[in-house]
Amino acid sequence: MVEAVFTSKVDQKVRTSAADKLKERFFELLKAVLSNEEPRMIIPKRTLSNTIYDKERKLLLLGSEVFERRFLDVRESRKFMQTLLLGKIIYEALRNNEYPTIRDLYYRGKHTIRYRTYKGTIAEENTWDEQKESDAVLRDIEVYVGLLREDMLILSKEKGKVVGDMRIRSGDDVIDLSKMGHGAYAIEPTPDLIEFLDVNAELVLVVEKDAVFQQLHRAGFWRKYKAILITSAGQPDRATRRFLRRLSEELKLPVYIITDADPYGWYIYSVFKIGSITLSYESERLATPTAKFLGVSMTDIFGDKSKKPYLSEAERKNFIIKAKKTDLKRAQELLNYEWFKSERWIKEINIFLEKHSKLEIEALTGKGLYFLMDTYIPTKIQTSDFID
Repeated sequence: MVEAVFTSKVDQKVRTSAADKLKERFFELLKAVLSNEEPRMIIPKRTLSNTIYDKERKLLLLGSEVFERRFLDVRESRKFMQTLLLGKIIYEALRNNEYPTIRDLYYRGKHTIRYRTYKGTIAEENTWDEQKESDAVLRDIEVYVGLLREDMLILSKEKGKVVGDMRIRSGDDVIDLSKMGHGAYAIEPTPDLIEFLDVNAELVLVVEKDAVFQQLHRAGFWRKYKAILITSAGQPDRATRRFLRRLSEELKLPVYIITDADPYGWYIYSVFKIGSITLSYESERLATPTAKFLGVSMTDIFGDKSKKPYLSEAERKNFIIKAKKTDLKRAQELLNYEWFKSERWIKEINIFLEKHSKLEIEALTGKGLYFLMDTYIPTKIQTSDFID
């Protein structure tokens, strides 16, 4: 037994609950063995074909298709062993008050098994060769047990950051997110263990680019506009998505997202709003269906019949970047996704394909940081010029 370390009461409660659920779920396999039956796992399929877009709830969800992982099936026996091995490692970590990372799990389970073949020769096989194998098994365990890895206190690298007039409790410490200096609070990998104590905010603004987030933070955007300011620093991690969902769901704060004007930025917005294709089983807890796309849109750049562009013709020539073939291909892919088939999104994406042009958020700061902070963002919010 690993020597016990100090953990908060909240951690202990989550730890005990997760360990009990893991034990209960995997114990079903032991009961099958004791009953002289073949142990088998029924696991939901994590495939594109089993991913469903719920238009009413505006969420990407896992469908009802499942598959069997059988111990006596030659095609599944290795995966069966890997699943049991990783389940055991996670359970022991929970019982030993540990906080493993996904990389730790890979190394703890990585070893070589020696066995005798039916021909009498000695052969060797690794439990897994690459981390992508253990990562895939971990996702299978999540859907099999019904727990996210964060619920099992498995850590990942911190990525998202937040600042604003709010106090939170993390562990046994109270942290004031309005007193971060020029820095910001790194959103921890287990955001459900955070307790919101005191929040003085009227909205949440999520900024794709970390550099723009830093500029807005130092300029005092969140103070002036009573906002919680968050950056995903690119493609959002699970912790940032969960933290945002809690702000929206528990505090009823409106959420606005600003990204680059290109297909990759728009997809980042959709991951926040409706979930991701590869992790659709998480959407009900991680996605924020009420989130609205503030910009940057193609009509912000070029205008349309209902509004003037935010950039002059000369500014467009200076700031616009020519779209690459990969950008155009990605835009065509977005048009095939159900959640991008609204009239407004089809219009925006078609303008992109017609103009072969994209724009980074930083281009708006090219007109001056205070243009972005005091004109563009407030105007878009006040006039409800966003896409939801």
